[in-house]
Amino acid sequence: MTTINPLRSAKCTTKRMTLRTLLAGTVLAAGLVATTLVAPASANEGNRPRIHTNQQFLEDLAISNTNLKATDAVSVFRMVLESLPDRVTVYPTENYYYFKFNYAGVSYSGNIRLENERRDQGQVHFAFAPEFSEWKEEDPAVFKILTNADGVSIEKITDLSYRVSLGTKTVVFDLNDLSQVKPPADAMSGDERFIGPIFDESGVRFLLVYNQRLKAFHYLLDETIKPNESFTPSPSTDRILIGKRTGFAFYRDHKLDRKILIGVFEGNSRVNNYYDGPFDQLPDNFLDGNSLRDAVLDVAPYLKGRIDRYGSSFDGETRYMISPYTHYSTEDDLLMFHHCAESKDVPADQYHLCFVYDESEDETAENAPAPAPAPQAVPATPVPKKTSVKK
Repeated sequence: MTTINPLRSAKCTTKRMTLRTLLAGTVLAAGLVATTLVAPASANEGNRPRIHTNQQFLEDLAISNTNLKATDAVSVFRMVLESLPDRVTVYPTENYYYFKFNYAGVSYSGNIRLENERRDQGQVHFAFAPEFSEWKEEDPAVFKILTNADGVSIEKITDLSYRVSLGTKTVVFDLNDLSQVKPPADAMSGDERFIGPIFDESGVRFLLVYNQRLKAFHYLLDETIKPNESFTPSPSTDRILIGKRTGFAFYRDHKLDRKILIGVFEGNSRVNNYYDGPFDQLPDNFLDGNSLRDAVLDVAPYLKGRIDRYGSSFDGETRYMISPYTHYSTEDDLLMFHHCAESKDVPADQYHLCFVYDESEDETAENAPAPAPAPQAVPATPVPKKTSVKK
């Protein structure tokens, strides 16, 4: 039986892209508080919120008489690494360690990334750029894959711990261990399989599931722990809950004990900040074999032979974008999900398609990028990716 997406004809201002550019540089975020890199609080302050002051921000902006070369990747990487404590935790599940700093009147953001296919080859992704402002064109990111040739080494300690060194400074990066996270039995239907746990840079955790019968992905709110968020119901229905901090909108499923992500605030997506949605924090460290690739090919068979087990093109430039939610401007934009879920015209066996907003169904294989060459048997020389920045 062919399934028809009940939301196919729903009106929305933002079109979902099938492929996303892999962000080599990530800049966070116009409108967020700018801070410097600080050491962890002492033991007696461990349960107290850390304060980031305007004084600190202003004094950092005035710093300019150092040896920092703000356009040189190795110079900035050295400054960032030397500013970190000896051990840090990388929470986001695509293994980005985000940072911000202010220098010579400019606010910068960026990331150190321990990418799955690169870190065991002695390669560290590093990128930064001036923060984005909507009134001007985006500044280009500085991006470099750092290796021994740059004086940077990366050593595997365990599967989820790596030692990164430059000169006399060494930092251990502990990747987030979510290997034991599983959805509650009553949170999934018999047609769904669990792809993996997600820790978003917003601090919200998700469970990525795939419904093979409906060919549909869902991001479920992970309630196996207390979410780092508080929610307010939509004025129109308490079925829709919106995060006060993140703007993430969830729908309380009628049939299962779970909350499905249905919306990300359009303004956050536009400036690509911490709250732009979980599409760029897939569970890379916890994928079971080819489970993600197989699900992507089930939805998009035209990508066969073009993507690896992470859903990325073999040249590393693009990755299949899983974003079954809408980008909303007002709470009224979310009501289409509720109307669909309560509509008697929607067949019961297609109920969960009400939570898949996807205008990209009109895209065909002709719109897909040309196949990238298959990977070589031996690691190729790193080639810098085309960069875009998280604003």
